[in-house]
Amino acid sequence: MLLKFGEFRLAAIALGLIASGAGAAEQGLWEREKLTGDWGGARSALANRGVVVTFDYIGETLSVLRGGLRRGTSYEGRADGIVNTDLEKLIGWKGGSTHVRAFQIHKARQNAADLVGSIADPSNIDAVSTTRLFTAWFQQDFGKAGSIRVGQLAADDEFLTSTTAGGLINGTFGWATMLASNLPSGGAAYPLATPGARLQINLTESFSLLGGVFSGDPASRRCYDDNPDANPQVCNKHGTTFSFHGGTFWIGEAQYQVNQDKDATGLAAAYKLGAWYHTGNRFADQRFGDDGTGTLVSLATDPPLPFNHRDNWGLYGVIDQMLWRANGKSVSVFVRAGASPSDRNLVSRYVDGGIGLKGLFPGRPDDTLTLGVAHSKISKNAAALDQDILALNGPPFPIRNAETVFEASYIMQLAPWWSLQPDVQYIVKPGGNVPHPDNGTKTVGNALIVGARSTINF
Repeated sequence: MLLKFGEFRLAAIALGLIASGAGAAEQGLWEREKLTGDWGGARSALANRGVVVTFDYIGETLSVLRGGLRRGTSYEGRADGIVNTDLEKLIGWKGGSTHVRAFQIHKARQNAADLVGSIADPSNIDAVSTTRLFTAWFQQDFGKAGSIRVGQLAADDEFLTSTTAGGLINGTFGWATMLASNLPSGGAAYPLATPGARLQINLTESFSLLGGVFSGDPASRRCYDDNPDANPQVCNKHGTTFSFHGGTFWIGEAQYQVNQDKDATGLAAAYKLGAWYHTGNRFADQRFGDDGTGTLVSLATDPPLPFNHRDNWGLYGVIDQMLWRANGKSVSVFVRAGASPSDRNLVSRYVDGGIGLKGLFPGRPDDTLTLGVAHSKISKNAAALDQDILALNGPPFPIRNAETVFEASYIMQLAPWWSLQPDVQYIVKPGGNVPHPDNGTKTVGNALIVGARSTINF
């Protein structure tokens, strides 16, 4: 049964009333970890049996004050339900665990991406309004040697991740545009998980190898047969398509990580080197098409057939390093970069980086200020197409080069269960320097975006 947003809100309120009545003696409202407390002891009892249930709600408003496609304000919300089980506690299965996660996503007509027109989505919760199964998997741990995970998986849960970058709202600081814009349907990443498997091998306490294989396209084959420009999120609207078409997406990382535990006192560090390979055959050339006789001509001439490449690949690296830590305060930096072939990818080079400062202000030990910048380089073949269009049709016509995102975000921890996150973004050349759809003589202007996000853990 699909969970309506209103039903979720009523259920959350009911749980809150129960918790405030049954658990108030245990812990005050502003000290408890969850808004609804321990459910009169039921939450702890479930956890002791190996079942952990969490409910979160994220609501955010983003306003485009200048530039982009047009000015406006958006609201988007996401209710997030997770059930994790420890099978050893639950049924005696040593090393086994399961996970199920579902979303209820809703918004008021438009979102910030619709207003800005950028490659990088200003919101990392942006998605089509729906109730959606996201991930559902079984994991078997083999002691300290490693683990295997099988089911409906999202690559962005474990690959290309940066803890420091997690303090930012723009989607590119999660599943970066070098993958989101180049893989079919954005790849196996929010909001579209796919069937897959992941293997982790721990060579030492700090050094591990992580590899994953995923279905190549989260949307159904019928989706594109009916409409090549169809929205994959609409084709797989509830996350239950379980697509096995579109080739196979392989990704692997070598990881060196130390002091990652919450109670660690040393400087946390994560160094990752990764590569990905996609076996699909629908990677359209960024400059050339087929004129119908097998001859390659510029897409500027509007050929009847695309020229598709088989397979795609890329390399990337991640550095996430804490520079200083004392008395609960810390300073960390991150850098991520990657590259992929120019002939079949819109973004061929990518780099982002930033700094996170925890406990910056007196009396606010749990707050975090994060500053980030991300640069998506448009491939030389895509830029060459623009030059072909300019030569064929004459000026004015811009040549795409790059899109750059600047973001400052401050997470205020108002209570253990509630955070408020003011956010400012400035996107230079949204789309990489493209014509404005309402006036081809101008480009889409640099966009100034301000807003705030509220996150409540029920």
